[in-house]
Amino acid sequence: MTGADATVKGLLGPAEVRRLAAELGLRPTKTLGQNFVHDPNTVRRIVRAAALDPADVVVEVGPGLGSLTLALVQVASHVHAVEIDPVLAGRLAATVRDRLGDAASDRLSVHNRDALTLTGAELVPAPTALVANLPYNVAVPVVLHLLAELPGIAHGLVMVQKEVADRLTAAPGSRIYGAPSVKLAWYAAAHQAGRVPASVFWPVPNVESALVSFTRRPPPAPVDREAVFAVVDAAFGQRRKMLRSALAGWAGSADAAVEILTRAGVSPTARGEDLDVASFAAIVAARTGAGKVGP
Repeated sequence: MTGADATVKGLLGPAEVRRLAAELGLRPTKTLGQNFVHDPNTVRRIVRAAALDPADVVVEVGPGLGSLTLALVQVASHVHAVEIDPVLAGRLAATVRDRLGDAASDRLSVHNRDALTLTGAELVPAPTALVANLPYNVAVPVVLHLLAELPGIAHGLVMVQKEVADRLTAAPGSRIYGAPSVKLAWYAAAHQAGRVPASVFWPVPNVESALVSFTRRPPPAPVDREAVFAVVDAAFGQRRKMLRSALAGWAGSADAAVEILTRAGVSPTARGEDLDVASFAAIVAARTGAGKVGP
């Protein structure tokens, strides 16, 4: 039986979630995006969809009261729980120990940190997977920061607002395809792994949630990532404009943009939403003299 197939136990139900919150004097805040999962079956579904190996080291952002953490420590070799709220961070290890025992709590490291400032050096052993119910207000920057900062993350599953999931997994040409879609594609292949109803959270959010699964892959070209992201930001900063105009500031002039785009094999009259990540990398390669990149 693999870690992902194991039957997890000791999970929090609605009564336990409210009891823990009452003990801590906790009033969930929108500022921190605090909506806690209180349905054990949803937690089991997340862990199953994450397809964790028993050797995986998981980083979990926003563990809150520990609903998902309790499952993760049972199916992974180690869990790094990153929690910005000091009250929640201070209680998490005790919750795991009380419900699962010392052996499980030994597989948990709690980091009272802002995930957006987290560095790889702080997490030992190094994470191989990201599994989290992400705070909705910072979901995209957190995913992109961790993929950049933690190159050992090979796969993951995150729960985010459905609208965010749509943007992250959108394909070129889609109305909702944008900078988040391209930037995630730089790191990984991603797809949606199902919806999550609002009723499994406390408090109940006024939005629907969805699961995004991803698997890391090599960058599409040997060019600087930050340079590619700068082109992406310029292209989508004026998404209704053709690239020859949208990239004029980045290239130095509209004429320079046309020249670079032509060398990259990209039509100057295309728009950012028409290009995949390899085409954006080709634009950077053309500007730096590396030539056309990608198929």
